[in-house]
Amino acid sequence: MNAPLSHRREFLKTTSSGFGYLAFAALAHQQALRANPAAGPLMPKQPHFTPRAKHVIFLCMQGAPSHVDTFDYKPKLIADAGKSAPSAAGRYGTAKLMPPQWKFGQHGKSGLWISELWPNLAKHADDLCMLNSMATDLPAHPQAFTQLHTGTTQFVRPSLGAWTLYGLGTQNQNLPGFVTINPPGNATRTFGSAFLPAIYQGTKVGGPTIPGLPAALGRRFGGGMEQATVANIKNSRFNTEAQRAQLDLVQSLNKSTMQQGGGVSAEVEGVIESYELAFRMQAEVPKVMDLTKETEATKALYGIGDGESDTFGKQCLMARKFVEAGVRFIEITHGNWDQHFNLKASLERNCNQVDKPVAGLLADLKARGLLKDTLVIWGGEFGRTPHSQGDDGRDHNNKGFTMWMAGGGVKGGMNYGMTDDYGYEAVLNKMHIHDWHATVLALMGLDHERLTYRYAGRDFRLTDVYGTVAKEIMA
Repeated sequence: MNAPLSHRREFLKTTSSGFGYLAFAALAHQQALRANPAAGPLMPKQPHFTPRAKHVIFLCMQGAPSHVDTFDYKPKLIADAGKSAPSAAGRYGTAKLMPPQWKFGQHGKSGLWISELWPNLAKHADDLCMLNSMATDLPAHPQAFTQLHTGTTQFVRPSLGAWTLYGLGTQNQNLPGFVTINPPGNATRTFGSAFLPAIYQGTKVGGPTIPGLPAALGRRFGGGMEQATVANIKNSRFNTEAQRAQLDLVQSLNKSTMQQGGGVSAEVEGVIESYELAFRMQAEVPKVMDLTKETEATKALYGIGDGESDTFGKQCLMARKFVEAGVRFIEITHGNWDQHFNLKASLERNCNQVDKPVAGLLADLKARGLLKDTLVIWGGEFGRTPHSQGDDGRDHNNKGFTMWMAGGGVKGGMNYGMTDDYGYEAVLNKMHIHDWHATVLALMGLDHERLTYRYAGRDFRLTDVYGTVAKEIMA
């Protein structure tokens, strides 16, 4: 009767193995984070080791560019043009080998072989690290495109950009840490955060309003990329003070909902963080996305105003401005590289649209001292076959294709890996998508085996249980 009564903390610690106390401890931690913005989820975090790059610009060519017509020079394919595809190719049967439809030449001091489709990019040959031995699991666009971004062909998993932001945070708390420019309208998983907190997903800039309709893209960007906006960023009905009061009310309701639920809710936390970020973005984003103050010389460097290269040039210039402003990961998507037919005209048109902007981006980053800290990546979900499909096309090829990197701590003027004599399959230093992901993270100072998130009872990572870092390409 004289024993002291247990207080609430003791009750929580001793009941049900202390699970109640753990829940409240987690809630207190989250409240402390919100009370101290300096400890917020987007604040810069310590990498696992010294990074070579601080930012990523991923130039994603959706549809699978033909490596044998662009960056993978195969003299034997030229010599054996018209012959039946080798039996080792299996399912290709009696298809005829088709040589590259454009001439290749050696460029720079390194002598890299680059197709004449890339006259402007070829001037930067000594900055390029050609990954000629890329491979992915399946030769189907949806699955391969998903694996390119998330490491898996079918499950909903966090994207490469989301993992990078989760691991490192960002440098500007008034901007999203992960921006995706012109993403495919039906490919949310390519920039989503899945089970990671929602604050780490990509923020869309532009993109088709109706999935699959190129005309919608033209309408969205019809006034020029200077007018491209982030959806729902402005509340035109209220001034800043009124918006702040409105947001405080909504946030208090969100927090009350979370507390009533008995603990931390990732969904509610994501809403709270996204509202706060959107409020801060209102002042900063319009400045970063305004291209009108750029010089005419800078615009010309990116091919802005040149017709075919105008739109992608504006997107690349915007990417440079996002890097300058401290954004961690920027992706730009360029579509329609799926050339089963009309290869000659279509691939040439694609390259005309992106060649000058990409070369301008590399030149501009280098001139501003940003290339050394910015990893620029170019590539698609897989490559194309060395044999023809019909009279003027190439089929899918997931066993061997080319991507390239520049800046951000990679060696320039080099080829890494090799496909066979015709370009069918990687035969030397094969770089699977898991290896590529591991290498990108390593360049950013992250160990892909240590970058994990516990979900559904186990630790997940971008590379699953695979991935080998290609240390040979690191400067």
